[in-house]
Amino acid sequence: MYPTISDLLHDLFGLNLPLPIQSFGFMLALSFLLAAYTVKLELIRKEKLGLVKSHVKETMKGAAATFSDLASSFLIGFLLGYKFVYAAINYSLFVEDTQGVLLSLSGNPLGGLLVGSLMAYMQYREKEKERLPQPKMIQETVHPFQLVSNITIIAAISGIIGAKIFHNLENLHEFRENPLEALISFSGLTMYGGLIAGTIAVMRYGSKNGMPPLVLADATAPGLMLSYGTGRLGCQISGDGDWGVVNLSPKPDWLSWLPDWFWAYDYPHNVISAGVPIPGCEGKHCMVLPEAVFPTPLYEALACIFLFFILWSFRKKLVHTGQLFFLYLIFNGIERFLIEKIRVNNKFDFLEE
Repeated sequence: MYPTISDLLHDLFGLNLPLPIQSFGFMLALSFLLAAYTVKLELIRKEKLGLVKSHVKETMKGAAATFSDLASSFLIGFLLGYKFVYAAINYSLFVEDTQGVLLSLSGNPLGGLLVGSLMAYMQYREKEKERLPQPKMIQETVHPFQLVSNITIIAAISGIIGAKIFHNLENLHEFRENPLEALISFSGLTMYGGLIAGTIAVMRYGSKNGMPPLVLADATAPGLMLSYGTGRLGCQISGDGDWGVVNLSPKPDWLSWLPDWFWAYDYPHNVISAGVPIPGCEGKHCMVLPEAVFPTPLYEALACIFLFFILWSFRKKLVHTGQLFFLYLIFNGIERFLIEKIRVNNKFDFLEE
């Protein structure tokens, strides 16, 4: 397993590059980018079909920088400088505990002041370049596909929050034992919590910007399937605990052409340090499962990427609004129903006597 990108680069190419990038976080970011790209393509196509429309937005042009403009630029710059100058000075610690450094109160005040002042000055200079003797109100046409970056940010923030909330509700014992780790860890995300929270937030934003909910849902359906598949690749690469039940059965003959780890895998060096110690291993991630399990994240990744291509091929053939999104829900439900048969699941006994 490769808990970090550095681990992956070292194993594949022999490079020793200490990078503060977790493999699951990297794949999660890639998933959002792939989803954003597919949504953009679909919104462009749907605008040509007249299913979504552009709208006119009025903005003030030529005005001088206001106090709020400068203050917001300074605040953003201060936060960036405060954390990343500190991270640069303490790079070894940053690589070792990236989340802890970013989410702690530790930082470099001088770095924050310097970067904040620089960003405020850059904002001031930019406004001065565009300043007119007499500021005027102009109208700008905003196309739906131009809002994809906003949609992605909203989906990412609300989706991760929803996924963390649902995961902690399902694992209250873990939350009680270490609340901070449960909240800030990139592992431990419940897919349907993210889907529910992200869908509500994105649909609300789309409705405010002239995108009918079902039309927007259709536009996002293929990307949702693709991003879930690539996200599960992150689970497989990092070994974040979303694996299957113990599998001690011999590999079937019809799978003989595949490597053994495709049928059963023990996830050495997994990111959550589950299992038993690996003899002779030194470092942070030196555990391996005592018994091999089904590599269900790999199965889900392959299935969902395949289902993405099916949805993508159907997007121009389904004529009624909402059909593609409901087909996505059907595919997603079938996939999850089947994988749950061999996947480790939480068991709730609070209703048992």
